[in-house]
Amino acid sequence: MDLSTMIPELFSALPLTLVITFTAMSVGFCLALIATTLRVRRVPVISQFVDLYVSYARSVPVVLQLFVAFYGLPLLVILFGFQDFITATMAAMVGLSLYHGGYLSEVMRPAYLAVERGQHDAADSLGYSFRQKMFRIVGPQAIHIGLPGYGNSIIYLIHNVALVMYIGAADVMATAHLIMERDYNQFQFETYLVLAVIYSLMCLIAWLIIRFFELRFAVHLSKEATSIPLKTAAFASV
Repeated sequence: MDLSTMIPELFSALPLTLVITFTAMSVGFCLALIATTLRVRRVPVISQFVDLYVSYARSVPVVLQLFVAFYGLPLLVILFGFQDFITATMAAMVGLSLYHGGYLSEVMRPAYLAVERGQHDAADSLGYSFRQKMFRIVGPQAIHIGLPGYGNSIIYLIHNVALVMYIGAADVMATAHLIMERDYNQFQFETYLVLAVIYSLMCLIAWLIIRFFELRFAVHLSKEATSIPLKTAAFASV
């Protein structure tokens, strides 16, 4: 087998890899946002359960979390009286979403807490509503602080997507192993080299996107920093 035959086969499995990645990224972000809100506000009992979830996501190896989702979800579905419809791809999405949500929560929470309390007080003194304060003052600063950590979490997620082959999902890594087995492991180096290029490109694209938003938020914060003294002066003169 030459590269002209192997590369198209690997790229044929890339859409599934991207679907799993983007699903885990989106669902995990929503879970992290909810978990961060509950942990910051310290809702009795609920916050303790959320802390337990975050501890599970960060402490248990990702491959083990995938096995828990793969074998546990069918039992949960049957328990509620439904027929088992859980596939390896669905289990991969659920397992990685839970992992990413818990890990990302530990990026969002410190970023929010890192914003100085004086910023909250300044927004309140200007008469900002909670929504205005979050979107114009506190939120942009927290996002700017948390973006590097968020970029790292995305890269870790891309790396961990390669583990879904262990539960039977036909992603790029699983397809590569099928190709090598079919050719009696004659082209292992070439196959793994192509895989390395694919995952490197995915991580590079993710880093460039995060870097773009870092620069955008840096410009936004500088504009807000120059406008707030003017607003404060106008507020004080009334």
